[in-house]
Amino acid sequence: MIMKKKIFTSIGLMSGTSMDGVDLSVIKSDGNDQFSSIYDTYKEFDDGLYKQLISLRDKISNFTDLKTHSKEINDVEKKFTLFNSHLINEVMGHINEDIDLIGFHGQTVFHNPKIQISKQLGDGRLLSSLFKKIVINNFRQNDLNHGGQGAPLTPIFHCLISKIIQKNFKLKLPINIINIGGITNITQIKKDINNSINFFAYDVGPGNCLIDDWVRNNKDLKFDKDGNYANIGKVDDLILNQAIDNFEFKSYETSLDVKDFDTSFVKGLSFEDGCATLTKFTAYLITDGLRKINKNNNINPNQYIFCGGGRKNKFLMQSISNYLRDKNIMINNIDDYNFDGNFIESQAFAYLAIRSYLKLPISFPSTTRCKKIISGGVIQKNF
Repeated sequence: MIMKKKIFTSIGLMSGTSMDGVDLSVIKSDGNDQFSSIYDTYKEFDDGLYKQLISLRDKISNFTDLKTHSKEINDVEKKFTLFNSHLINEVMGHINEDIDLIGFHGQTVFHNPKIQISKQLGDGRLLSSLFKKIVINNFRQNDLNHGGQGAPLTPIFHCLISKIIQKNFKLKLPINIINIGGITNITQIKKDINNSINFFAYDVGPGNCLIDDWVRNNKDLKFDKDGNYANIGKVDDLILNQAIDNFEFKSYETSLDVKDFDTSFVKGLSFEDGCATLTKFTAYLITDGLRKINKNNNINPNQYIFCGGGRKNKFLMQSISNYLRDKNIMINNIDDYNFDGNFIESQAFAYLAIRSYLKLPISFPSTTRCKKIISGGVIQKNF
């Protein structure tokens, strides 16, 4: 007799490096090949919490800072956790589902694989006690403990997406799924000579982080909507080419943090010209990374599928297309394949919560550089 796999109903909560709010997704999955999206929503942080989060991240640049600011960390963590709980409450009123698990990624304020520390704000035990549900959090630490970079963790979900897209839209491998969040990462899915599915993942460069940082520091705004300011501005080619020449990317085998990049090289430019130049710089690093990784993996892709907030920046996407200069490469948003590109990460952490609960792998040597295939996440049951 074949046992039917349990289908879990899982919530995923994700707050990215833009620190603008929380994405929440409700999915149904067995943690393997079964998947359906039930509900997605986004809630923006109030100004007070937003400013506290940005300020706290700016204060933490090493392990000592985590200790020095521990009181503030605890205070902001509680407010952040309660913000997430309010969002869950709102969603519970809209859906008629019995929730099995909550995947709570939290808000990253410090990430340094060299010392095996990645700090995400978010009190999983408090959230568990509030809803009398099992919460999975601290997804990255087990990977770090096993020599991994702690990121990216979404590739196993990207693999599932690629299977669904292949089936429904008759796409052929290799498929490249590129997430432009604060940092840009790519998952490459291909078949080997034995027709087995292999996947690889890399952080390839900045995503929205440089543009967001410039906008935050020069306007009372959080990001350049649709790339409109960049489109108005003029790229300073001299500064752009100097920045490209001066930038040294040591290895695509390591994860990136928003603090690996800064906007100082455009500080003499007007606001709009700064947006344009930073966006072009970002596009160059992304496409340069894609080319080098494709060459290293002997992949000649004809399909790039973009997700994450950066896909909505028209100036950035056009710049990426211009730099690729290849008419044989199809560039599509993941939305074209019936997935909402705003919620891939929150859906991923709902899916990873199920896999963590079932002790299924979420980290792989080909994605995070961990020493062996491992699971991760901490199960919190505080009721």
